[in-house]
Amino acid sequence: MHNVLVTGGSRGIGLAIAQRLANSGYNVIAVARRESDELRDAIADATNGGGRIHFRAVDLSDVDGIPAFVKGVRDEFGAIYGLVNNAGIGTEGLLATMHNSEIEALVRLNVLSPVILTKYVVRHMMADGAGGRVINMSSIIASTGYNGLSVYGATKAAATGFTRSLAREVGKLGITVNAIAPGFIDTELTHSLGVEQRQRIAGRSALRRLPETDDVASMVEYLLGEGGRNITGAVLTVDAGNTA
Repeated sequence: MHNVLVTGGSRGIGLAIAQRLANSGYNVIAVARRESDELRDAIADATNGGGRIHFRAVDLSDVDGIPAFVKGVRDEFGAIYGLVNNAGIGTEGLLATMHNSEIEALVRLNVLSPVILTKYVVRHMMADGAGGRVINMSSIIASTGYNGLSVYGATKAAATGFTRSLAREVGKLGITVNAIAPGFIDTELTHSLGVEQRQRIAGRSALRRLPETDDVASMVEYLLGEGGRNITGAVLTVDAGNTA
């Protein structure tokens, strides 16, 4: 049973990924600062699909703790086949009025943490010699821009740049590295936009709707599976045609 580490696995897209992968027979290690009620329910339900979900509490913004955390996962579960860097924060704010501490927190959790986590996971993948899959969560905002999301957009552009170069570094070892760029997904994050704004965004999309968390989860499943074996260095957009 392949082990897949999913960060930000307690809610939203991360939880949907953990559930879908467990239903497909993967052994999922869901990482978050706290276990949510929804994740607890998903862990109880997961045994029906052949896979399992395990929760491990980690604050990924504490980058000094990452090496020991990855070693602990490897020691406990065995070889890590997949890493899904989904954890992140979507703090909104006009750059001119954002606190420097907010900017730093965004860059730390959305860029520094996944880069360092990937470093240590990839080291283990290299040592185990069985290849692996890395999936980074970007956003259409990285290429389209959006008012009030300049720092967030910068962090998501970093995810795509990181993906493309790392794919070239580790490809010879049979490790694929891809990014998924969701559009405005129907989650609690977009609920803060308000009904009218969400309808306006959906109306601009080719399919006239917002994609859902499971649409992203199914793309993750595809990239981890046999179908994704020759896809690397790619950024795959899941946005119901918002950027079409």
